[in-house]
Amino acid sequence: MTTFEALVLGVVQGVTEFLPISSTAHLRIVPALAGWADPGAAFTAVLQLGTLAAVVGYFLPDLLRMVRASISAVTDRSRPPEPAARQFMYIVLGTLPVGVAGIVFKHAIEGSLRSLWVISTALIVVALALAWAERAARHSRNFDDIRLRDAMIIGCAQALALVPGVSRSGITLVAALAIGLRRDSAARFSFLLGVPAIAAAGIFELKPLLKAQGANGTALAVGLLAAAGAGYLSIAWLLRFLRARTTMPFVVYRVALGILLLGMLFTHRLAP
Repeated sequence: MTTFEALVLGVVQGVTEFLPISSTAHLRIVPALAGWADPGAAFTAVLQLGTLAAVVGYFLPDLLRMVRASISAVTDRSRPPEPAARQFMYIVLGTLPVGVAGIVFKHAIEGSLRSLWVISTALIVVALALAWAERAARHSRNFDDIRLRDAMIIGCAQALALVPGVSRSGITLVAALAIGLRRDSAARFSFLLGVPAIAAAGIFELKPLLKAQGANGTALAVGLLAAAGAGYLSIAWLLRFLRARTTMPFVVYRVALGILLLGMLFTHRLAP
């Protein structure tokens, strides 16, 4: 992989990781359309460390508050846990489903599920689910209203994002909207819930990727920096967008992209 390819893919990763349009799908689609080699699931996972830096940087005050409250809850049992400590616990427990699914279905995730047939279908199916959630949602609950049951529902939905094309942001938004969260609160919890999962996936794949024959450390570094910068801007923009607007533009984009891909696959203009 060249440095230019890594730069482009880093920007793609940063922008699409947090928008509900599937970063994994775009990291598979963009090289296919450009005639580049598939970067592979390992490179995709490691590139997510760039977006991990973005989400940690953006939500650092929230994360530090959660950590401090959790430490206080453990060391001082005389007081009930602060809301921030409970939120930290919800994020940890909500990450368990994707961790289990990632281990169980690792080979499929790195192999057959990266097919463009799967990706295009997932783009459309989740778009329809998001459209339904928008119409059915109450949009009445804030971030502080999240409870353990909500975290586990959203966490189970996050596990479905291991299928390329589903989108971690997209499917967790579907689940969060379905249980009544406001759009901006749903997005905020989705981003925070992704921190442990993204970190684990990226760190797990980093060592074997660097040891792989022909691995380009400079290209990887460029990709990570590009993903971090683009990811930070993407988070800030989406949170502002969802305070006043619906997710319907993303629904339309996903359906249009999925149909376009299916058309190209059926006419053999694109290799699966």
